[in-house]
Amino acid sequence: MPIGEKNIVLFFYPKDFTFVCPTELHAFQAKLAEFEKRDAVVIAASCDSEETHLAWLNTAKDNGGIEGVTYPIVADLAKTIAMDYGVLAGEYVYNEENDSLKFEGAPVAYRGTFIIDKNGVVRHETINDLPLGRNIDEYVRLLDAILHVEKYGEVCPANWEEGKDAMNATKDGVASYLSSH
Repeated sequence: MPIGEKNIVLFFYPKDFTFVCPTELHAFQAKLAEFEKRDAVVIAASCDSEETHLAWLNTAKDNGGIEGVTYPIVADLAKTIAMDYGVLAGEYVYNEENDSLKFEGAPVAYRGTFIIDKNGVVRHETINDLPLGRNIDEYVRLLDAILHVEKYGEVCPANWEEGKDAMNATKDGVASYLSSH
């Protein structure tokens, strides 16, 4: 998909066939229509292979699988995408003595989430530790905030939600907002 067509919600997860991961993939699926309403696509990525992704997609939900998930899942087997986004839970270390690379740490991605606008600019990023699941509603809220800023030129204060007051990014704007909230 070329830059300029859609906003992107790219999220990394540690591993297929694990514990927190399927809850997140199903939670993103449950909110997929909300992202689509906001002109956004959801893309998942992990360091597992295409074959592992396919096996997990073909595993029923009641067996820990992600059957029914319809958005793309990227197989980052070389771990380069996870490295580029800074979510790899380890690193390659060069050994000069034998001219080799060794991986130190866990060869999986942290739970990184990136909201990328139509211009290819990362507008939001969060990285959760491996055992900490995400709140998908927060990414819908953040996308609403990004779209509000783009449309109205206002900034969104703490705990802002669609339909609530935003403010002008000026001294008078913040003073007015704070005096009424």
